[in-house]
Amino acid sequence: MSINPQSTQETALVTPGDGAPAASEVELLEKMRQAHAEILREIRREIVGQDRVVDQVLISLFVGGHSIITGVPGLAKTLLIKTVAKVLDLKFNRIQFTPDLMPADITGTDIIEEDHATGRRTLAFVKGPIFANIILADEINRTPPKTQSALLEAMQEYSVTVQGVTYDLQPPFYVLATQNPIELEGTYPLPEAQVDRFMFNILIDYLSESDELQVVKDTTSLRDIRYRPLIGGEDIVEFQRVVRRIPVADSVARYAVRLVRASRPSDPSAPDFIKSWVNYGASLRASQFLILGGKAKAVLQGRYNVSVEDIRELAPPILRHRILTNFHAESEQVDSDLIIGKLIEAVPAPSSGL
Repeated sequence: MSINPQSTQETALVTPGDGAPAASEVELLEKMRQAHAEILREIRREIVGQDRVVDQVLISLFVGGHSIITGVPGLAKTLLIKTVAKVLDLKFNRIQFTPDLMPADITGTDIIEEDHATGRRTLAFVKGPIFANIILADEINRTPPKTQSALLEAMQEYSVTVQGVTYDLQPPFYVLATQNPIELEGTYPLPEAQVDRFMFNILIDYLSESDELQVVKDTTSLRDIRYRPLIGGEDIVEFQRVVRRIPVADSVARYAVRLVRASRPSDPSAPDFIKSWVNYGASLRASQFLILGGKAKAVLQGRYNVSVEDIRELAPPILRHRILTNFHAESEQVDSDLIIGKLIEAVPAPSSGL
């Protein structure tokens, strides 16, 4: 199953005899690393700390995945996404999700237009805010399921269907959603089918004292930050393609698959604590995203191979929203992150150490 239709023309990696990427690909990979460093530099002019969060957002962009950013109010979730959009030369739209938002408010709708010369009336499609490269779905859990589902086709198929007519979304296309975990009244938890389409569930936490002090000083003084767009849509699509052509050892791929399979209570390899605490484990998409994310992480660190450590570092944001705990876990105050930590300890790594 393909995660991103934008990259369906994936081909085998063309490598010289030593297994390293071809010269043309090395040049593109180096461009990607340089772009990553420049983007980080620009983002840090506005965002203090949160390096882990920024890194995960950029990894999802480089592989074509969508992300949820979860955190309490005031931690710059929205500011982070808006800053990323400013640094990239991409079309950006923000959708504020509210209880009265309708699907047509996202996708667009047909309206009647009259030709003043002939008097003839025709239906014309007016595009909604979903027709952009980066969509900020702000407080996505504040709108009813009917409206949330308007994102399903867009996120998976990269198209929108209105009145039986399908309209393609221009690549690259990302949905970066935010949600508040502490307010339950008036919220609508995302259905499992939609949550699974997000590559990462990124947790954003409070800053350290020194970082918070820096934010207070910066935001209470006069500043005029101007951003220089660094890379465009065509560059990002090329980055996505070259990342997919990074090789991965069979042992590392098998480790990622075993880690995901062990999260499912019905699987014979599942540890006892999974069977005790988990209702449903991670889907096939988790295995795919672990490998894709590992490839991007390796490239950004100057490597042309995915390591077991890459898989382990990306396991929490990829698995935390795909592991559904049961009432036993809730009664024992066990969350998905704790389960993922135990899962990483329980699943043996390949002996090759790749």
